[in-house]
Amino acid sequence: MRKCSVYSLNSLLTFNQYVLNAYYGQDMALLKALEELHRLSREDFQRIPELAINPLGDRIINAFFPEGEDQVNFRGFMRTLAHFRPIEDNEKSKDVNGPEPLNSRSNKLHFAFRLYDLDKDDKISRDELLQVLRMMVGVNISDEQLGSIADRTIQEADQDGDSAISFTEFVKVLEKVDVEQKMSIRFLH
Repeated sequence: MRKCSVYSLNSLLTFNQYVLNAYYGQDMALLKALEELHRLSREDFQRIPELAINPLGDRIINAFFPEGEDQVNFRGFMRTLAHFRPIEDNEKSKDVNGPEPLNSRSNKLHFAFRLYDLDKDDKISRDELLQVLRMMVGVNISDEQLGSIADRTIQEADQDGDSAISFTEFVKVLEKVDVEQKMSIRFLH
């Protein structure tokens, strides 16, 4: 098992002048070198105390890794983190014809939906909801109570009668929730 050096993790999380120059100056050679030099494994993420104690830590960690990959480079790491960047007022009126930012409400909701859609079939089934609820509450609630919560959640969200929650139904349930605030982390103050 590979140990994560403090230097390696710190350099990934620190926006130093070289990284900013490489990224904004499109110095592709430097950016590529940084990407190859700085790779994180799943084990590196599991050593982060906040993720280790988070009931959804494994699901969050999995979000950083492309299917079948065991390491993430700098670009992939930053791309996933971008979902959690707060939306600034000046970003709300961006060009509607341009690409949607990763930190948009829609992309934040897609990210959250994927945490629940364990089998990646674009629906959250009762069993998937139960698994995530178990991760979140552990043994503090009985299986019967969890089943009741899952059944009620599916019943309230399911509009097409398929006994599952689609992304559209997920969005509808969360339409009054301030997702932009709840799924934002200020990295630099």
